[in-house]
Amino acid sequence: MSKRKLFVPGSRDALNEMKARISGADRPSDAKFEAAREVGVPLQKGYNGHLSAAENGRVGGQLGGKMVQELIKIAKEEMDRN
Repeated sequence: MSKRKLFVPGSRDALNEMKARISGADRPSDAKFEAAREVGVPLQKGYNGHLSAAENGRVGGQLGGKMVQELIKIAKEEMDRN
């Protein structure tokens, strides 16, 4: 898990739940494996030093891109309500 500071303190759990929901994983910790499967990257539990930066980027991009799309959708819905 990244140690980056979140813009909204305390939002980590909600973001992790969204990550799991978007990826179709049962648990947030499995989201990256589901994203890797979707893009054809052989990510395994444990050591993955054999993967290239490009492969890791595809996994992160798949997950991050879907999360950004979902956050934009939520923001648009919120703006439409107001």
